Amino acid sequence: MSKQADPEAISNFLANQRDEAPIELQHIFLSFEDLWERKLWHQLTDTLLEYFSNPESTAQRLPIYNTFIISFADKINQLKLVKLALSASAQIKDDTERSQFLKSLAERVDKPDSEEAHVYTVTELASVYLRLGESSKAREQLDKAQKTLDQFDFVENVVHAAFYCVNADYFQAESDYTSYYRNSLLYLACIDESELTPEQQQHRAYDLAIAALVSDTIYNFGELLLHPILDVLKPPHPKSWLRDLLFAFNRGDLAALDRMSNNLSQDEILESHRLFLWQKINLAALTELVFKRPPHDRAMTFKTISQETNVKPDEIEHLVMKALSLGLLRGKIDQVAGIARINWVQPKVLERSQIEGMRIRLKEWDSNVNDLGHWIEGVGKDVWAA
Repeated sequence: MSKQADPEAISNFLANQRDEAPIELQHIFLSFEDLWERKLWHQLTDTLLEYFSNPESTAQRLPIYNTFIISFADKINQLKLVKLALSASAQIKDDTERSQFLKSLAERVDKPDSEEAHVYTVTELASVYLRLGESSKAREQLDKAQKTLDQFDFVENVVHAAFYCVNADYFQAESDYTSYYRNSLLYLACIDESELTPEQQQHRAYDLAIAALVSDTIYNFGELLLHPILDVLKPPHPKSWLRDLLFAFNRGDLAALDRMSNNLSQDEILESHRLFLWQKINLAALTELVFKRPPHDRAMTFKTISQETNVKPDEIEHLVMKALSLGLLRGKIDQVAGIARINWVQPKVLERSQIEGMRIRLKEWDSNVNDLGHWIEGVGKDVWAA
């Protein structure tokens, strides 16, 4: 419940806060008092949110929340209450103290009609637990949030964004690169890229690229390659080679990885996955080899695959079986004849050179169809005449 408000105490508090505020913002406190006295809670909430969004209000947010906002907390939109509370809690430098503040807030909004606000709060609490190194407590809060979110048909973007962001942070801390990659992309889908600072964009793009490369289940980077976040790694960024490496993997370019292999030592995670990266790009080279061939010419000898992927002949069967098990290819292996008969390859984002290759194949197909038409016309003249 909200604390019982003493009108005189509130008035004195707002007067003191007004005197401490920058001159250009002091008039807002008169609005606070006027709206509070008239019980215009919606307008008061929006005015407070606007004030809290001003960097000049930083030092006053926590006292305003603890003394003023808390007096009518139950009367306003609970999600907006949480937004105000989280903004105020940012002033609390000690994470242990901040976790106590957030637990109290979570209890306040843990009601059937404010579940969205509760999710927002426990998500932030999970973030604090992560900073404190208490990953099990963080996971507990995130699981609680996930369970609630699964029951909703619609949730405010700010709530989903917060959840996916913290969930991604958790999985990154646990070195679960696949889950980090997926949650991070979901986070980016919930926000406008301009909401991130240039530094945040660069960190996010870099971490996503690393996760995509070292994940043992992600072999299609299409969503990331098409995302504008990756553009921040373009030259002259010192890590632009990482973006180039992603595209090299997408087209199965073994030579490109060989050229950039010295750069792997610049990142501890990539360096520790060096052998795996070669295995992964071999699979990419295999799928690219299949993709380049027309559907009627996808029966390849192990020798051909070995030449294209630089994999030893006695390891080709294992390579193809790996691609089949991962769902990158569909087909059969003729062990006796040493032939892989492929009838399907996983779709992927195409680069300009790959699109050009497809254009050439379509022209060849068109030419073959025309030749077939002319042949049928030639051998069937008597039939047509009859």
